[in-house]
Amino acid sequence: MQLPDSFIEQMRSSFSEEELQQFVDAIGSTPITSIRINGDKMPETALDEFNLQNPVLWASNAYYLNERPSFTFDPLFHAGCYYVQEASSMFVEQAVKQCNFTEPVTALDLCAAPGGKSTHLCSLLPKGSLLVANEIHRGRAQILAENLTKWGKPEVMVTSNTPQQIGDSGLQFDLILVDAPCSGEGMFRKDDTAITEWSLENVEMCANRQKEILQSIWQALKPGGYIIYSTCTYNKKEDEENVKFIEEQLSATVISIPTESSWGIAPGYHFYPHRTKGEGFFLALLKKDEDEPISEARLPKQITSNIPAECKEWIQNSEDFAFQMVNDAIYARPKQVALQMQMVADRLYTLIKGICIATIKGKNTIPAHSLAMNCILNKEAFHSVELNKEDALRYLRCEALNIPNEPKGFVLFTYQGVTLGFGKNIGNRANNLYPQEWRIRKNL
Repeated sequence: MQLPDSFIEQMRSSFSEEELQQFVDAIGSTPITSIRINGDKMPETALDEFNLQNPVLWASNAYYLNERPSFTFDPLFHAGCYYVQEASSMFVEQAVKQCNFTEPVTALDLCAAPGGKSTHLCSLLPKGSLLVANEIHRGRAQILAENLTKWGKPEVMVTSNTPQQIGDSGLQFDLILVDAPCSGEGMFRKDDTAITEWSLENVEMCANRQKEILQSIWQALKPGGYIIYSTCTYNKKEDEENVKFIEEQLSATVISIPTESSWGIAPGYHFYPHRTKGEGFFLALLKKDEDEPISEARLPKQITSNIPAECKEWIQNSEDFAFQMVNDAIYARPKQVALQMQMVADRLYTLIKGICIATIKGKNTIPAHSLAMNCILNKEAFHSVELNKEDALRYLRCEALNIPNEPKGFVLFTYQGVTLGFGKNIGNRANNLYPQEWRIRKNL
């Protein structure tokens, strides 16, 4: 692996010659695989298969794996039982802890695809909080929506808007995470393309674009609210200098995050691959000054429609949800955040505007895949069919399954007790209702 000479010169200001060589050697080593467990989904019996003995020290329910398995052929991966996430980026957990949220909040993950930090935030925010996960690029936003649907938390929305559009929307957030598009220096070990595309000019361009993003979104952060700024870079232009920009130009205060010396995190907070068990990463937590007035935003009226009774039977604690019909789709939103969700849907381009429970086709009410993935699903409302691994993978390839001894109608396919999705048994076969765009395209 040949690193650019100008990159090595850039890093000389951070290390002695001896440590610089250790840093370069680490970039040439094999990347480390880590996962984060979804405590609401992962069956206890499956944990033993991963041999989870090496935890990520700065994150809960997170572990390093001794080797990288083929996640594509693990049905539990597709069911949202865990997320494959780079360990350094899980340091977001320590930043959220320092916000000391005790009541529900509204949070925005601005540059959220593919969804690692968003799924993490779902598990970190106080119960009843709303997370809006945004991705400006529509194709990547679809991947974000898929991953958050699989994670299965109800108080989540996915949008696809520019920072300026969100900043101008009048929406206000208690927490904004800006994992800014960057020059990708921290990805050199994992991605050779990041090396070939790197240049000092690109660093400068990224640093300026990051400032523009921060300026655009700043008015959407409540006075006294928190911003987590992160990059996967090492250089000061994109990291420390932009934190200084937030402090001085946007009026905020840096908040200290306690760390343990055993974590190997450098001041800043910088993650270097020769010091920490993870890829390159930088993070800072700041609190917005409180002397700005909060703009008044009127909540929209709740929209209600006649909803088929069976749909309410398909979810747990249906009395805690507001239902809405949008075209031929039925959505459920937790009442605690339903009006906020409606306001976001009214003002932004939204991919996930609530939990799609079902679609209406003629006289038929068809349960939606997002219902099968969500933790609010009432599994008792459907007949379940447990699949072995071979049949589970067939289902995830969108192949038809033969279940002649099962009752006709909608069935819930499970693997190790975890829901994979719906099918409709018509007697001689079961029609597969797994989303075609999500299907496994590779063979073992």
